[in-house]
Amino acid sequence: MTEINGVGTRSAGSNGASGRSRNAAVSLPNILTYGRILAIPAIIILLFPKDDFGRWLALALYIIASVTDYLDGYLARRWKQQSALGRMLDPIADKLLVATVILMLVGEGTIGGWSLLAAIVILCREVLVSGLREFLAEARVSLPVTQLAKWKTAIQMVALGVLIIGPALKDSVPYIIEIGLALLWVAALVTFYTGYDYLRSGLRHAMEKDS
Repeated sequence: MTEINGVGTRSAGSNGASGRSRNAAVSLPNILTYGRILAIPAIIILLFPKDDFGRWLALALYIIASVTDYLDGYLARRWKQQSALGRMLDPIADKLLVATVILMLVGEGTIGGWSLLAAIVILCREVLVSGLREFLAEARVSLPVTQLAKWKTAIQMVALGVLIIGPALKDSVPYIIEIGLALLWVAALVTFYTGYDYLRSGLRHAMEKDS
């Protein structure tokens, strides 16, 4: 009898965990994250023809995707809907969006010359932080997002938005592309500093683990 009850308890617990997983998968914060991921191929398609109308649509999608980057985390915390799925997908969605837009802008020539270095710094930092988070997760050490890193993200998002629409407005808004590139360099410099800060933290934990 005890064994039967034990099985029943395990089954009920399993069903409860499964229900929570399903609820997390369809929570609004995670749905916003899915939308950000789905916006990426749409932005690629809109930027390929290099026409002004497509750029405006790409900018609109990019702004919406950028706003959801803030909203999904805010709503998850406010509504207590934080989940392992959300913690996994949110940074992936962010990095995919940024990397895709940068590569598209490089491919069409909006980002070129010395500004390629700024793009490379940003992309390398994203890879670096992803690797550090994976390593520190195994050591059960969190890598919190600093306030400066949040400013970096904001400047980076604005810079890429300006560069998406820049070619469509360059005849009516003087130096708009140059403004976007200047913001990209600012984001790259802050990115370099925050990346170094994260790397230093990761190295300290690695050396403590080896000692």
